Amino acid sequence: MSTAYNRNMFMGKDNFMKTVYTCFCTDVIHEGHLNILRRAKELGSVVVGILSDQAMIRFNRFPTVSFEERMRIVEEIELVDRVVVQDSVMYDSIIEELRPDYVIHGDNWKEGPMKAIRDNVEGLLSAYGGQVVDVPYTDNETVRHIDNQIREKLSMPEYRRKRLKQIISIRGLAKAIEVHNGLTGLIAEKTIVANKDQLDQFDAMWISSLCDSVAKGKPDIELVDMTSRFRTVNDVMEVTTKPIIFDGDTGGLAEHFVYNVRSLERMGVSAVIIEDKIGLKKNSLFGTEVEQTQDDIKHFCAKLKAGKKAQLTDDFMIIARVESLILEKGKEDALKRARAYVEAGADGIMIHSRKKTPDEILSFCDAFRKTDTHTPIVVVPTSFDSITEEELASHGVNVVIYANQLTRSAFPAMEQTAKDILKNHRAKEADERLMPIKDIISLIDEL
Repeated sequence: MSTAYNRNMFMGKDNFMKTVYTCFCTDVIHEGHLNILRRAKELGSVVVGILSDQAMIRFNRFPTVSFEERMRIVEEIELVDRVVVQDSVMYDSIIEELRPDYVIHGDNWKEGPMKAIRDNVEGLLSAYGGQVVDVPYTDNETVRHIDNQIREKLSMPEYRRKRLKQIISIRGLAKAIEVHNGLTGLIAEKTIVANKDQLDQFDAMWISSLCDSVAKGKPDIELVDMTSRFRTVNDVMEVTTKPIIFDGDTGGLAEHFVYNVRSLERMGVSAVIIEDKIGLKKNSLFGTEVEQTQDDIKHFCAKLKAGKKAQLTDDFMIIARVESLILEKGKEDALKRARAYVEAGADGIMIHSRKKTPDEILSFCDAFRKTDTHTPIVVVPTSFDSITEEELASHGVNVVIYANQLTRSAFPAMEQTAKDILKNHRAKEADERLMPIKDIISLIDEL
């Protein structure tokens, strides 16, 4: 049910005016919005819905001004008779409440993921004779400039850095996918799908040391230095706006870790995850098949404390990754370490497992949540990939990281293309599987 803010009481003959509804998910009112409002005013009394913060995040962008400010901006427009809150991307509740005669929107929702919203609205209105009104989308230099300004603001370090904490606070669960260059960053940034009665997209990006190393053709043994890894972060940041979680491996020496914390924070990274192991880096999914040494609790806590002391803002998160389940030391050891790490200042706990089922992860989460209801829990469901985000959230998980799927999907596709070209001495056989180059270029925004 929406919360209504009335501009007037619709007295007298206004009671017989038709109701026209439109919804805004913007921080700035520009010519395109005013065109919609002018057309709406021709049809009747104009009611504008403002997407809530939670719905905005679910839809396509993070708000850069407060919800209250977005409400105020629209309330001050003379063309608007009433402002309400829309709490969902889909219009079901708001149409049930208002039963508008018309729902008006730019015609850009006639294709792409937004078409699912239009189809939903059209179906709801048809039940009682309402109509959808499509207004030609306003595409000019001024509107593009405003959109670019909003996108640039979202990408600025002071806005991006705090966004992971905000998403967890507003939505409870954030989902991140691995990226390792600008192009994969754009995929994470722009991929939106219509899923049942919602639109879905990724909330954040994970810059994995494994995938960063593989992309450079190097082994995953912390061989790629931080200077190179920071270049990857910059490449991704230049073309995206979503928060970044950085894989810090073991964090290295405490004396080095503090400098990396400062660098990541200054760049606008939202979080770094470091694991409680020492010695030569070995991928955790090898478990006990290779020699891996878990750090001493006291020593790892000292590293966490040093990192927290070094950071300059409250926005940045240092997340401690507990390797006890990977090394088959059991849940109690994992819980003991997790509680100690939180006491040392960790802003979150990542619990990892290489089992094919999520049972031990869920058991840990349930036990941890009995004594700690607020510290974010991060999981990486790589081996136990059958569990859904909703199921993980029901056990207290706050961040789900899809840690290597883009890299793993790209390699076999590229290898098969190379084989087909070698086999046939031409590219025709491979071409039917390939994305047109113009579609790839369209991912890239021009200033």
